[in-house]
Amino acid sequence: MDTNRTFTLVPPARLEGYGVRLRPWADGDLADLVALYDDPEMARWTPVASPFDTEAARAYLAGAQEGQAEGRKVQLAITTDGVLPLGEVLLFRSAANERDLELAYGVGPAHRGQGLAGRAVRLAAEYALREIRPRRVVLCIAAGNAASEAVARSCAFELADEPPVRRVSRGREVVLRTWRLRTSPLRTSRLPT
Repeated sequence: MDTNRTFTLVPPARLEGYGVRLRPWADGDLADLVALYDDPEMARWTPVASPFDTEAARAYLAGAQEGQAEGRKVQLAITTDGVLPLGEVLLFRSAANERDLELAYGVGPAHRGQGLAGRAVRLAAEYALREIRPRRVVLCIAAGNAASEAVARSCAFELADEPPVRRVSRGREVVLRTWRLRTSPLRTSRLPT
């Protein structure tokens, strides 16, 4: 594998495994986006607008489509039936190193505690390793986000020994720690329940 190359992200039509189906967002998903992202926990840990209303959902969907068209990112709805969005997983070039693929995720408040984030991250990471072949697959998680750190551990990610990543989100600086996917196969790791 050439670890010095950058990559262009091309969205899969669908990804399926571990009891989840990942699919691209559709124009008809605006109300579902609002239900997922208009939540205090999403506002606390993600850079999405807060409050997250229909207008914010339109802008978010337009940004997702623009990023996809430019080959910079892929945003996929997490579903169990291929239709109803329960959350989202994102794949994008890391700002810290464009040879790394960063994953991010969120699950709507009504759907937490079902292992959806872990299953979606596992599926997206396997897809990335198989099809995109980045130098590394990473997660950037705010210190104190215990739920996301638990997902990272359960999906074979380990805390990387590198300086924190600093980003500005809604006018405030956020300090994130980098987690890297271990080299051991994902399928041998314990799947979150």
